[in-house]
Amino acid sequence: MAVTSESRTTWNGSLTEGSGTTSLLSSQAASFDVTWAARSEGQSGKTNPEELLGAAHSACYSMALSHALTGAGTPPESIEVTAAVTFVPGEGVTGSHLLVNARVPGLDDAAFAAFAEEAKTGCPISQALAGIPITLEATLG
Repeated sequence: MAVTSESRTTWNGSLTEGSGTTSLLSSQAASFDVTWAARSEGQSGKTNPEELLGAAHSACYSMALSHALTGAGTPPESIEVTAAVTFVPGEGVTGSHLLVNARVPGLDDAAFAAFAEEAKTGCPISQALAGIPITLEATLG
């Protein structure tokens, strides 16, 4: 069964002076203020498309890694993933860096590294981001 998820952004004003609100419509879980300054300079209390993309990437990757580990008979106790998405004004999104720490009883570092890499390429959001470099640091904790 296909699931379509919806979000909406309402923007007012010019790019540099304006502002907007992005709302998660399907889940109704949250709304976020967005501005150009938050995107191009970083601004506390406001988000940007890259932070939201990072949220999607870290969530998807976590699920892909959990699925792969569980399918191999080594379910994780926990997985923590940070996705750092870089935006350069005038260039666009230039990469996503996944920082992963997991507790997986009975798994050695080499096997974990293989699963982590497999999840990076198998994650649907990683596949959607195929046009940018995706780097990975994965450790067992």
